[in-house]
Amino acid sequence: MDKTDLQILQILQKKARIPNVEVARAVGMAPSAVLERIKKLEASGVIQGYEVRLNPEMFGCAMVAFVHIQVSDPACFSRTGSTLSAIDQVQEVHYLAGGDCLVAKLRVADITELENLLLTRINSIEAVVSTRTHIVLSTFKESAKIMLAQSL
Repeated sequence: MDKTDLQILQILQKKARIPNVEVARAVGMAPSAVLERIKKLEASGVIQGYEVRLNPEMFGCAMVAFVHIQVSDPACFSRTGSTLSAIDQVQEVHYLAGGDCLVAKLRVADITELENLLLTRINSIEAVVSTRTHIVLSTFKESAKIMLAQSL
């Protein structure tokens, strides 16, 4: 990966639907050469995919909560993480260093939906010992962008 690849990735992170011609103009290359680089970045797994970011309020799921989940046995982390990942309202699941073991980011409509998920889906997972939930009041930044080096 060289400086041009990094420039292309920075452009795509800002606006994934930008026409290839505009990317080519920005990096000073022919559109066909840029398209070939993008295909190579996709094939190598550097670019994992493209997704649309929707306004959660428009779809009745504006509430965000982080649930810290204590698991009974370290051997259960992977299976519990997979089970949590299968819940539609769960956006992220992370294995943590420290006492809580797992943390899940949930996006739900309201406190009633959150309570129902906790009682019927999350706390019913066999390895779950306890949960601690933090409800988000305001979000100042939410992004999946990766900080890229300015130069190689």
